[in-house]
Amino acid sequence: MDSQIVNVVIVVAYLAAMLLFGWWGKSRTKNTSDFLVAGRRLGPFLYTGTMAAVVLGGASTVGGVGLGYKWGISGMWLVVAIGTGVLLLSLLFAPTLQKLKIYTVAQMLTLRYGVHATKVSGIVMLAYTLMLCATSTGAYATIMVVLFGWERWLSIAVGGAIVLIYSTVGGMWSITLADMAQFIIKTVGVFLLMLPFTLSAAGGLDGIRERVDAEFFSFTGIGMQTIITYFVVYTLGLLIGQDIWQRVFTARTPKVARWGGATAGVYCILYGAAGALIGMAASVALPAIEIEDDVYADVAMNLLPIGIGGIVLAAAVAAMMSTASGCLIAAATVARADVVPFVASWFGKHVHYDHENAEHDVAGNRWWVFGLGAVAILLAIVVQDVVAALTIAYDILVGGLLVAILGGLVWKRGTGLGAAWSMAAGTVVTLVTMIVLEINAEEQYGGVYANEPIYYGLIASAVVYVVVSLLSRPTDAAVRLAWDRRVAGHANEELPVEGPDEVTTR
Repeated sequence: MDSQIVNVVIVVAYLAAMLLFGWWGKSRTKNTSDFLVAGRRLGPFLYTGTMAAVVLGGASTVGGVGLGYKWGISGMWLVVAIGTGVLLLSLLFAPTLQKLKIYTVAQMLTLRYGVHATKVSGIVMLAYTLMLCATSTGAYATIMVVLFGWERWLSIAVGGAIVLIYSTVGGMWSITLADMAQFIIKTVGVFLLMLPFTLSAAGGLDGIRERVDAEFFSFTGIGMQTIITYFVVYTLGLLIGQDIWQRVFTARTPKVARWGGATAGVYCILYGAAGALIGMAASVALPAIEIEDDVYADVAMNLLPIGIGGIVLAAAVAAMMSTASGCLIAAATVARADVVPFVASWFGKHVHYDHENAEHDVAGNRWWVFGLGAVAILLAIVVQDVVAALTIAYDILVGGLLVAILGGLVWKRGTGLGAAWSMAAGTVVTLVTMIVLEINAEEQYGGVYANEPIYYGLIASAVVYVVVSLLSRPTDAAVRLAWDRRVAGHANEELPVEGPDEVTTR
């Protein structure tokens, strides 16, 4: 049988399995908690797998191999930065977040500070998760174009529809099972198949060393500025991203959140090293590849035996789908819990969800996932520069929101007024710096893609947060007591989706 046909059959079987996971998840979904956070019941194995799957997407898998092909071992730093973010979040903050029994980042801010104004963070978080979902949806189309010969729009539509179906039908339970399958496929495809076969084709590390420059084995070959950028954008972004926090909320206990997440972080770092090594070996075995993002698929098609190449291609699709599905349910959660009630409050209206009717409430969540999934697919098809929009959202996320979010977790004197002004100052400075640099940019990466907006935004946000917090009244004692009870794990009840109504507003 032709190797291309075998590869197609394997990938099609994988995609069919994703749809079956949707129906499995539906049987376990009885209420909102089941749909959005898997009932907060994931143990160490499921939690580690789903956390690793959601953070290791196309950029980590296809992009990581491409970076190794171009830069050598230093191409690992992008994925290492992601793994470091998972490690820090898990060891420092995940146990506290798990105890809060919440659904969104904005709910944490409202609980901690006692002011609804912090829900403006939900708008930024919605933009970030939706754009990340769109980029992941567009990314796995590249594999389908190679396999099936389809047009790009059709590949996006079909792949996006599969993610949309299993995410809508079963929610987080379906996504968790799909993520576990994706985690296993990625582990087998990258570590057990792609890495040894590619190294063998290149003659091992000694064969690579004989045919490349010594710089290829330098850990700083990609440049210190680039390495710093990876840690600023990805490590800091992972600390506060809704898509990552929502996985933390699925953990059964604080211990699972800490050590299961830490294990996932270590796995990510090893994954980054494996990807860089595969790219290095491919640069020797397949030296004529012109486009970095094509390296992964070319290795699968040209260096691996029949059937194994299909598993490796399925691993790439799995990586992108896991990120897309995680961001999709995160976007739907934020839209329903934070953005709609916040916007409605501008017009003096209160949005109420039917939490007493569990079936009706789950149906509402499904419609939100379906609607935003359709939007993400259209964005991936229509918008040519989704990456620019994602970069802007990432910059605002880190430059505007990081200080207020982490400050609330580590500094008792931080106040709601300080948080609100901090987010406003960081966001404005980040955007203004980005606009100024874009106007004066003389090269492709001098404006939107520059690092300065995040740096200036973080500085402005930190200064304003500290100064305004010290000059304003401390957080109301009742708000502080309610927060401390949740952090201590004494509050067993979950917050409703739309968040706390009893919060003191100042």
